[in-house]
Amino acid sequence: MWKKIGCILAASLILASCEGNTEWQSHSARETLLEAERTIPEDFIPRTFSVAAIGDSLTQGVGDSTDSGGYLPYLDELLEQEKGVKKANFINLGVRGTRSDQLLEKLDTSKMRNAIEDSDIVLVTIGGNDMMKIARENILNLQYEVFEEEMVSYTERVNQIFKKIRSENPEAAIILIGLYNPFGKWFTEVDELNQIVDDWNEAGRSVASHYSESYFVEIGDLFVDTDVNLLFDDQFHPNDKGYELIAERVYETLGEEALPVLAGKD
Repeated sequence: MWKKIGCILAASLILASCEGNTEWQSHSARETLLEAERTIPEDFIPRTFSVAAIGDSLTQGVGDSTDSGGYLPYLDELLEQEKGVKKANFINLGVRGTRSDQLLEKLDTSKMRNAIEDSDIVLVTIGGNDMMKIARENILNLQYEVFEEEMVSYTERVNQIFKKIRSENPEAAIILIGLYNPFGKWFTEVDELNQIVDDWNEAGRSVASHYSESYFVEIGDLFVDTDVNLLFDDQFHPNDKGYELIAERVYETLGEEALPVLAGKD
């Protein structure tokens, strides 16, 4: 890069010493130099990225046969193929069973605050256990309306989660990973389950849209009408293939939207 720019500078000096309209020649040389600078890719110098993953069992990686963090190892491999990524350092703070109200409390701990403060990217999975809590508490009378009512409170809690993350780190990319529907086998009497999951996902997408450099990743469709088994033996959590597909979706969002922004920062 510097050799190229040096050649351009030398050329501009030679042009300035020649006969003719030196003002025009100098202007032309400056334009050439600026054009060369514009062609240097933003990711010319690869960066090390710090990634904090927080939330529930999808982040912890329950169902992962290697017990190595669910979708995170797949995402790590994909990120490090990017020419703008020298290395991706992950910290996994996911805990099985975590609901949105519990995650809000954990965000006040020094461990969580420090991890978020030091991160370039914060990955969030939350909501599945909120839905399961509703199902358990209304097992004898499970209706669409109870999910719809609770969604209002869930939306506000997700908003508070984003607010706390953003207060700890104003510049990190926040990635909210959506919900999928593993409930069909357990609650066959509720015909609207897919619609419920879609509604809750839309609530999460709406919250993310109100914060800068925040993104929502849709994964629900991966688990619908597929001939490939993507669920673990418990028929609730993803298996290895399910986690791999989730990682690919997160990577798509990072590559298309978040990484180009982050690459431009110091």
